[in-house]
Amino acid sequence: MNGKCTKKSDIKQGLKDGLPIGLGYFSVSFAFGLSTVSAGFAIWQALLISMTNLTSAGQLAGVTLMAAFASFVEIALAQLVINIRYSLMSISLSQKLDETFRTRDRFLLSAFITDEIFAVASSYSVINRTYMRSLAILPYFGWSLGTLAGAVLGELLPAELVSSLGIAIYGMFIAIIIPPSKKSKSVLGVVVTAASLSCIIHYTPISEYISSGFSIIICAIITSLIFAALFPLKETEENADE
Repeated sequence: MNGKCTKKSDIKQGLKDGLPIGLGYFSVSFAFGLSTVSAGFAIWQALLISMTNLTSAGQLAGVTLMAAFASFVEIALAQLVINIRYSLMSISLSQKLDETFRTRDRFLLSAFITDEIFAVASSYSVINRTYMRSLAILPYFGWSLGTLAGAVLGELLPAELVSSLGIAIYGMFIAIIIPPSKKSKSVLGVVVTAASLSCIIHYTPISEYISSGFSIIICAIITSLIFAALFPLKETEENADE
């Protein structure tokens, strides 16, 4: 979608754009709620995590590390590596914000930047705060309510069923990487390299000295450096309307 947001339809357009994102988030966070409860967390803790964070990969990694009693340093570094892309997305979107955005609006709405929200918002040449607020509402509630639903059912369903449903979120990540891996050799290389490094660390004696948290960090950084050097992104000209 291209073009400038018109003020008279900002709220309606934002809710319309955010609805499919919110529905998708509900199903994904449902699996997160299940896996979080099965890891030993309480329902309110799972909900609090989703209400104060909006990052599927970051939350899953964080819960996994907390359940393994990882150190604060490991958790912080893992979150930095996994979520640093949101900073780049925020910088990109900041170039499109109009004069209605104040400093406090930037701080508030930056917490709601996700891959999908960024993709939708960046399709506009100019963004105002009314549209951005409306766009973030349904994805936020979809993510939080989905987590709550999954966590509640995780407390009610048999442990065997919860355990089997808990792998759904891993299936989601597999579904995310398979399509682009088929289209791009560099993406396929990133996936294979990261998975190989993870297996090497896990199945060799080195695992005795490297925790799961630092394993994530090492695999992500090494793979990123290798493929940034081998397959650098070519600069493209910006669209004329931007």
